[in-house]
Amino acid sequence: MRNNRRDFLKWSGLSGLSMGVGISSLSKWEGKNNQYRLYTESIDGGQASTAPHRYPTMLQDYYIDKVRKVSKKHDTKVYGLHSKEAAVQYQNEIQAKIKHCLGPFPEKTPLNPTVTGVLDRDEYTVEKVIYESRPGFKVTANLYIPKSDGKPMPAILGTCGHTREAKSSSYQYFAQGLARKGYVVLIIDCIGQGERLQFPVEGRKSAIRWGTVEHIYAGAPLNLTGDSMAGWFVWDAIRGIDYLYSRPEVDKKHIGVTGNSGGGTQTTWLCGVEPRLTMAAPSCFVTTIRRNLENQEVQDAEQYVMNVLEQEMDHFDFIAAMAPKPVIIITQELDFFDTRGTEETYRKLKHFYGLMGAENNVQLFRGDDYHGYHQPGREAMYNFFNQVTGISNDGNEPEIVLEKDETLWCTPNGQLSEEDSLTLSDFLKEESLGLRRSRGDIEYKELKDSLGKILQLPSQFIVSDYRIFRSRKEELFPKPFVTDMFVETEPGIHNSVYRLNEKNIYSRPYGNPKSALLYVSHNAMDDELINDSMVREVIKEHIDFAVYTCDLRGIGQTLPNTRVGYSIPHNTEYFYGMVSNMLNEPILGKRTYDLLCIINWLNSFGHQKITILGNGWGCLPATFASLLSDHVDKVILKNPLKSFSDITESTFYNWPVSALPMKILHYFDLPDCYRELKRKNIELVDAWDAMAGQ
Repeated sequence: MRNNRRDFLKWSGLSGLSMGVGISSLSKWEGKNNQYRLYTESIDGGQASTAPHRYPTMLQDYYIDKVRKVSKKHDTKVYGLHSKEAAVQYQNEIQAKIKHCLGPFPEKTPLNPTVTGVLDRDEYTVEKVIYESRPGFKVTANLYIPKSDGKPMPAILGTCGHTREAKSSSYQYFAQGLARKGYVVLIIDCIGQGERLQFPVEGRKSAIRWGTVEHIYAGAPLNLTGDSMAGWFVWDAIRGIDYLYSRPEVDKKHIGVTGNSGGGTQTTWLCGVEPRLTMAAPSCFVTTIRRNLENQEVQDAEQYVMNVLEQEMDHFDFIAAMAPKPVIIITQELDFFDTRGTEETYRKLKHFYGLMGAENNVQLFRGDDYHGYHQPGREAMYNFFNQVTGISNDGNEPEIVLEKDETLWCTPNGQLSEEDSLTLSDFLKEESLGLRRSRGDIEYKELKDSLGKILQLPSQFIVSDYRIFRSRKEELFPKPFVTDMFVETEPGIHNSVYRLNEKNIYSRPYGNPKSALLYVSHNAMDDELINDSMVREVIKEHIDFAVYTCDLRGIGQTLPNTRVGYSIPHNTEYFYGMVSNMLNEPILGKRTYDLLCIINWLNSFGHQKITILGNGWGCLPATFASLLSDHVDKVILKNPLKSFSDITESTFYNWPVSALPMKILHYFDLPDCYRELKRKNIELVDAWDAMAGQ
């Protein structure tokens, strides 16, 4: 697979190419952000009309409504606490929930620390440390040790934001500043940064792209085994505290954590699970999930905690979990992490800490700058930690000269090689192989039950209503007339459904003939009905069938116009896939639900035997719905995924996170589904592997 790196950069969109589809055969094309419009002949012979109808804000509005309801319920619950006993009970509950959401954590194994070099500076030394957070999985770090009288000193774990060089970047400022004030500081490289690239190539580069994209790309397949990038980041940090505990220089009565941006994320999550912490200072991260969603603020994989919204928690809860221990939240007025959300969280924390008799132990510093750990914010952190430890009265930052990157490297060439350290992909592959060996065969009933559980499917699949738009003519489609409908499967969710006809039909579906073909698109049925020869051929082969096609939620007609800032593959699929995972309502489950509703809807009009034709991404809901519906008579899948384990056991893949349901490999894999669908005469055509045909 390593030889495919150049091709990967091309298909993934990371080189500036989009994942759009070609519409060159249409009479007119307007392209922007993968959106297009068909200009068609008016049915009435008048002036040209535009088609199809689009709902590009549907998913965003849908999730905003859901998250606002969770946020309101959270506010009511927290402000409804009126005693210390109630606050302690709430804290016990959220501590258990947080461990559930971030876990499962592995057993602690020997750190096997090594010191590869030492720098001697005027007021401190810097040890270049490598430890193993998991067997063979190495963490590179710098340990700043003040020159002192030998007495144990307070210690700080430093976590890094999204800078290429991580521990040797500008985050040296707070590490040096704290060391000069008498703190032992362990600052660690996080996964995908510094010396810890997970897809390394020559020249200290990544085959994917360092930082945000590595985090997202390496993190998505973890869904399939029930793990998360947030959990991996937190575990590295927990083991960092284990290392601090092992050092004789450290006063275990005072151990804090600080970091900015992505480091603020790690700091916040660590507050929720690490009882040895005595103080914390997260910078430029804490806000509310609602503000991030409403502002279309896409985040890294480690910044989404799975099931956190289902458990009715927010950023607040991770800090409340360590109350009444001292915490200062640092924010910036001009930050993209909305400072309004920071204030909202701070007010709730003041209320919560007040119930514990420690209102002054939580503080807020707001700078006037943009996103970053600027000097005023660092000095607010120094002052705060000094108040807790009493080690110094000086909160001013001394003059600091940053070391060169290579001076702080723990490895000779600034990168843990594949021979030096295992990668996250290595662990995922081993986990997948273990699950495959332990699963065994699964019975049909158990398969259906597991599917309903994993996809969070309800017991009923009913269309609440639907809209019928003016019929139109599309001469490039397999059948020239289109009855254009939007089928409402739950409040706010409309799935685009076409009935293709040889003649013009304005009305609702009708049951003639009794057999129907339902096409489930890959990413846009309009394009695929014109340009996909196999789809066109199958439709023409079913000349005696009623023919329907659909774009499920977030696909084609309802493709979101959300502005996702990262250059990541399948960007809106990632954004809403992660939001849905926080709600424990996987978007693949929602699409399967939509399809089951549409199948029942067609059956209600008299279509007694339904053939499902799935394509690409659409094969997943097509597979699951066909397993669960008695109305499906036959299944044809073009470019179906061979297996989920094909993704977890490959280094590279090309499937969106929205297609990777949480923990599914603990129960079954796609070949189990295909085996059971033999009873419905399943046809698999040109199955795709992890690279999805690339």
